[in-house]
Amino acid sequence: MAYTTIDNPELFFQIKLYTGNGSTQSITLDGDENMQPDFIWVKDKGRSGYNHILNDSVRGATKYVRSNLTNDEDTYTNAITSFDSNGFTLGADSSNGEHNVSSQSYVAWCWKESPTAGFDILTFTGNASGNQTISHNLSAVPKWWNIKRLDQASNWCTYHVGLGGADHNLFLNTTSASQTDTGIWNNTLPTSSVFSVGNNIDANGNGASHIYYGWAEKQGYSKFGSYTGNGNADGTFIYTGFRPAWIIIKRSSSSGSNWHMHDTKRDPFNIVSADLYADANNAEDDSTDRLDIVSNGIKIRNSNGAYNTSGATYIYAAFAESPFVNSNGVPTNAR
Repeated sequence: MAYTTIDNPELFFQIKLYTGNGSTQSITLDGDENMQPDFIWVKDKGRSGYNHILNDSVRGATKYVRSNLTNDEDTYTNAITSFDSNGFTLGADSSNGEHNVSSQSYVAWCWKESPTAGFDILTFTGNASGNQTISHNLSAVPKWWNIKRLDQASNWCTYHVGLGGADHNLFLNTTSASQTDTGIWNNTLPTSSVFSVGNNIDANGNGASHIYYGWAEKQGYSKFGSYTGNGNADGTFIYTGFRPAWIIIKRSSSSGSNWHMHDTKRDPFNIVSADLYADANNAEDDSTDRLDIVSNGIKIRNSNGAYNTSGATYIYAAFAESPFVNSNGVPTNAR
């Protein structure tokens, strides 16, 4: 039986639902453990037209990028103003409207940077050459990362182990299929100490600063992989080795499918229906039954093309709410 390397996922990942107040407010995470986040991904879930906002402690709280847009980095002093010992502080977000508008509903997905949890944030300067090697701090081979050039409009370049090699990539900000491009990752697989970028101007723009969010897999806490759809409402089961708290799924074998985001705060019970798209500014959609979150993985519950077309390939990333079996051999409960 697989045991976890992390008994308490709340030390490294938590989700917070909050309501904006249009003024300064401190947001306290709900977990039993205090966690100071280093990466906060916020979405106004109640309204269309509002972007995904990504802030991190490496660049500083007031600087952000948007997962659904190609825009360069922006600075806003009245959005997230600090990363705190158990949450974060918001300013009076009156003009930006994407963090703290009065009476609006938001979700914040919060990660702590730590090699123990397999998460690293770094910036690097591109050189536009066909072979730049970047050191990371994971002490393990990364399975999923996203890179964004900060100084100009550019795609989010995504590496994922489920795409089948270092000559393949996706763009987090689009619905495009996996593409073959040896110029993005220099057709070089990552190692436990470095990853490579090629001559692509988005992933390695000459003289440009880039942000990197990278994850390695940790047993019982995080899982990155792929599955094949079966075209049946009694869909594919994806074994993760834990009860997921957060899931993102993307059909990679053909274009037209969004990056679908689910979590246990917005959907505390099965069947999971609340959906946000990492590549779009849509409001939350809960019109369709999509999946179940179970004690050891994910069960797809529809035949929709975004999740389960027969023979189609999908990639996913998941982070734990609770390990299937903790280090003392105690199993988790089903939802």
